[in-house]
Amino acid sequence: MKRIRFSAAYPERLRHPLHEAIAADSPIRRAELLMWSPTADATTLLWFDGDRDATASALDALDSLVASSLVSDADGTYAFLRQDAYEFPAALLDTVAASRVIFLPPVVFRESGDVRFEAVGATAALSEFHDDLATLADLTIEWVHEFERRREPSRLTDRQRAALETAVSTGYYEVPRDGTVADVAAALGCATSTAGELLRKAEAAVVERAVESA
Repeated sequence: MKRIRFSAAYPERLRHPLHEAIAADSPIRRAELLMWSPTADATTLLWFDGDRDATASALDALDSLVASSLVSDADGTYAFLRQDAYEFPAALLDTVAASRVIFLPPVVFRESGDVRFEAVGATAALSEFHDDLATLADLTIEWVHEFERRREPSRLTDRQRAALETAVSTGYYEVPRDGTVADVAAALGCATSTAGELLRKAEAAVVERAVESA
């Protein structure tokens, strides 16, 4: 099983109306499709990197909008939408429907005009999906990983998490730094070299995860 992040740049004729609004003259630079429903009507949860007014203005591009509810947060606006159609072009919907892969949220629509998303499946199915979608969009593979089932979004082991939590509590990440690796080792009851290795691996996992989700 593989997990692949794609970036797709669709021609204007295949762009979703909402994405077209973002790529045009809009204060919204990024929208994330977080959840969607396989019901007859299109029920979705999106997040926009703008305030309520900018989000409401972007939603004007949707002819299919039946009802909406906007919720502001510190960084942007959540939008609960109910539409009578998804408004994606039929060719794109057919390609997605015929694929033998699963798509992971979020699907990110960016002002540059490209869409970033992740798909999971067997290698052959992902390859077939890539070839089919490449006939519709300028498609880029950003990275490929083995798919792993995790209880948490983090790749941290229990020991690595404990090391990070201890490092925070001892002031190791303060500026200026108050704690040392030796302080972490003493709190964990292990050798300084072991504590240092735990911290390095934990930091690498956190950074990798941050880069993947950027």
